[in-house]
Amino acid sequence: MNELNETWTRMMNEAIAKARASGQSDVVEYLELKATNDSIRASSVKWLFDSMFEIASKLNRNNLQITIENENPHSFALGNATLIGSLAHFRQGVRCLSVEAGWTRTPNDGFMRGGILAGARIIHFGIGRHNDELVLARGKEDVANWFTIDKNGKRILLDSNRLNKHFQIFLNII
Repeated sequence: MNELNETWTRMMNEAIAKARASGQSDVVEYLELKATNDSIRASSVKWLFDSMFEIASKLNRNNLQITIENENPHSFALGNATLIGSLAHFRQGVRCLSVEAGWTRTPNDGFMRGGILAGARIIHFGIGRHNDELVLARGKEDVANWFTIDKNGKRILLDSNRLNKHFQIFLNII
């Protein structure tokens, strides 16, 4: 995924330079905003995956033998949009916990509604009632955070306790 992000960043920087050289300040402003948002998206997706990997690593120190598989790049549908990002599977025997996260990259991917910057899912194979849909959005202090969406559509701030709970469900220890 880093190679895709690096290529995209290089292309954005070239487009900004061309727009600036031709005096298109409105295009420069738009592209700079897009580049800033893409940076926020990339670091937030990285945090989500790093947090999940860290939890799995700590659990593996107790000889739980969780295996991790990555897929990059990965595309998935969220609403009417196609998100491009990453996928990780955490496996123990027949149990599987998956996380996928990404955002729309091109106009053909559609757009994300509700002011969200990125989307993600945490999926429990065979026990769908524990799945979580996540959105990356600006919170009260205009800082981007991951939120879960409850059954009433309300956004609830995602924290490490909730991520740990997903692993407890995955390992059948709650």
